[in-house]
This record gives sequence, structure tokens and C-alpha cells, in this order.
Amino acid sequence: MKENYKSGFVALIGRPNVGKSTLMNHLIGQKIAITSKKPQTTRNRIQTVYTSQEGQIVFLDTPGIHKAKNKLGEYMVQVAQRTLKEVDVILWLVEPGTFIGAGDRHIAEQLGGLHLPVILIINKVDTVSKEEILKSIDTYRKLYDFDEIIPVSALRGQNTGDIIQCIFKYLPYGPQYYDEDTVTDQPMRQIAAEIIREKSLHALDAEIPHGIAVAIDKMKKRNKGNIVDIEATIICEKDSHKGIIIGKQGSMLKKIGSNARFELERMLECKVNLKLWVKVKKDWRDSDFLIKNFGYDKKEV
Repeated sequence: MKENYKSGFVALIGRPNVGKSTLMNHLIGQKIAITSKKPQTTRNRIQTVYTSQEGQIVFLDTPGIHKAKNKLGEYMVQVAQRTLKEVDVILWLVEPGTFIGAGDRHIAEQLGGLHLPVILIINKVDTVSKEEILKSIDTYRKLYDFDEIIPVSALRGQNTGDIIQCIFKYLPYGPQYYDEDTVTDQPMRQIAAEIIREKSLHALDAEIPHGIAVAIDKMKKRNKGNIVDIEATIICEKDSHKGIIIGKQGSMLKKIGSNARFELERMLECKVNLKLWVKVKKDWRDSDFLIKNFGYDKKEV
């Protein structure tokens, strides 16, 4: 073990859409967690790894803690709550504001019994005045006894450097869990599926994306040439959704495919031959079998 080397696990929590994945991508310095303004973007815990001379931080980006409406929702909440019991430090991300809703009160209650260092990150400070940031700090200070409060803009990269230093302050001394060049332990197929899902979320109407999942049917590197063949199926809940995802003469599916291919080629550093299909599986979010089929394993909860 290296002298004075710190390492540990950090959970990134907060209501859906507060910018957790954007912050994660910024801290790690490359794109891992998918970003979208639509809720339920992060379904599994995404592990990303930050390594420096000082130590190693393994980030767990949890699904947002919220009141569940269906089996997929229940699964996501269970994953988030279990993650909190396995970490050394908690980063709680909020948006600036003086109103604290039921969602944040619910999170504060969850944290109460854990006795862990909690760092509050007030994100999106580029959208409000200094005065509003101060009011916001004051409001949250009354909600919970935070160890630190850091105002940042994940999008603009303001003050994000302070977060890493602050985390190291609270991490225990420990071993290096992953190699220097590891940035995520997610299997490539899963990241590929997430990227395709992200591109679908960006391209489609607000109503549809909740009900889509992506299954990677094939992902194989060719023996000759630097090319990876990927075949994937976008699963939706209704026949009418299928038509929208495919689009007029396949235009929407082409758009999703080319956007995803661009991102996949950047990530895999090689040419990608991507084929997409669309299938309807009614109510898959309420079926244990189908939830498991799309990589969300009940046993992992």
C-alpha cells in the first residue's frame, strides 16, 4: 500500500435532474454517466473512478431517491438506499433555492441514521445571483448538519476542483482499488446501451423515454480492421411509440443511430457499425422478468 494514500467510495445523491451525471462527467474528465434533462436517466449505480497521486475516489452515481410508482421505480429506490450504506462520504447535490420540498426532506431523513460525512453541493450557481446562493446555503444549513457546503456549476466547471480536495479530506487511508487507467467498472456493453438510450432520450418526445430500454444483442470486434459491430434493440411500451421512434421513413431511428455511433466511436476509439431495431414489450417496467432482462437485476438490490 502506498504511504499516505487515501481511497474510498463516494455516493452522489440528489433528486432526479439536479445534475449528478454532469458533475460526475466533469470530475472524471470524460463522459461516463449519461446526461439528460428527463427523469429516470440513471437506473443503475454507475461506478466511476478518479485516480491521482493523493488517492483514489470511486464514485457511485445512484438513481435519484424518490417515491416509487412502479416496480422499476422501487428497484431504483432500493439501489439508491443500499448504496448509501456502502460508502465513506456522501455528496448531496441540490439546486439553489430557499424552498425545500418533500423529496429533499425525505433524503435528509435517510441520511440522519448513517453517521457519515455529508458534503452539500449547490449546483447550477451560474443561474442565480450571489445573494440567492447565500440564502440557499442558509436554508439548507437548517435542514441538515452538513460537514461542508460547496456552491458549484458542474456545467461551467466553476469550483468543481474544490470538491475533489474536500472529498480527500474525509476519505480514510487505503489501497488503490483500480488501475490508474480505469475510469469505470461498467462493462462496455452496458455503457453502449446507456449511450444509445441517451441519444434516444435527446431525440424523442418527452412522453416516450420513460418507457424505453436498450438491449445490446451483439457487440463484437472484427478480426480484420479496427471495427466493432454493434446490434441493439430499443424496447418501448406501445405500438404508437414504436412508430415515433422509427420516424417517417426511418428518419428518427437514423438520427438516434448516427448520434449514438458518433459517441460510441469516440469512446471505443475505433469505427462502429451500428444496427438498431425497435420492439414493443408492453408494461416491461412492471414485469420482474423484463426488468431483469434489461440488466436491472433484482438480486443486486
